[in-house]
Parts: sequence; C-alpha cells; structure tokens
Amino acid sequence: MTTTTNTHSAFRGLANVSFFADDLDAARTWYTELFGFEPYFVREGYVEFRIGDHLDELGIIDRRYVPNGGGPSGAVVSWHVDDLTGTLARLIALGATEHEGIRERGEGFTTASVVDPFGNLLGIMNNPHWIEVTGG
Repeated sequence: MTTTTNTHSAFRGLANVSFFADDLDAARTWYTELFGFEPYFVREGYVEFRIGDHLDELGIIDRRYVPNGGGPSGAVVSWHVDDLTGTLARLIALGATEHEGIRERGEGFTTASVVDPFGNLLGIMNNPHWIEVTGG
C-alpha cells in the first residue's frame, strides 16, 4: 500500500465533529456516561468532549442553534484550515453554498460551514487545539 502525503491541501486535519440534540442536557448525560467523564467545555447551548488518543473534539449543540432556522443538519465535521476566509471563498467558488458564515466561537475558535453541491454539510474551522495537538 502506497501512502501519499498532500502538503498543499488547505484541509489540514479533522478538528471537530458536532452533533445536534433536541435535549442538550440528556445528550450531555448520555455522552458523559458513554465516555466516563464530563465535558471539558460547557456554555449555553453547547458542550464539548475531548476523546481518544489525540483528544479529538466532539461538540454537542442544542438543536435550536441549527443555522438558518433548520435545513440540513446532522453531524458537522469541521476540518482545520489556516485560512478560513480564503477556504470558505474557494468552497463557494467551487459550487458550495454557505450554510453558516464565519463565526467566532471564543478563545480563538472560528468556524464556518457550507453545503456541498451534493447536499452534505462540510465544516471548516481555525482550531488552536488542533494546532497544539499536532504541533502545527
């Protein structure tokens, strides 16, 4: 098996997976039981766990915060990118439609999402945790 490394891609690595929940408190309780520990980050409408060997982020968002009053939802997989604005513009230029524009999430975490031409949600983000874990 040949392994290829693409050092020119804007998509540097998986930064965060976000799920939506109708009952955030119940989801928090369920995932706390599943993982065996409390989320490391909690704010109104959002909880986040760091799990696995690389402390991957799983965020759970209260469904009332689904962008644009509904529409596509489900897991939003966010890829770390260095140039959030440029990557969002490129995605749109390639035929994606904006799902949620650039949004500050706090402490250096900035996200955006699009719906690709095939109806899938694609998240991008600048994620200081991803940079810290990967060294860069």
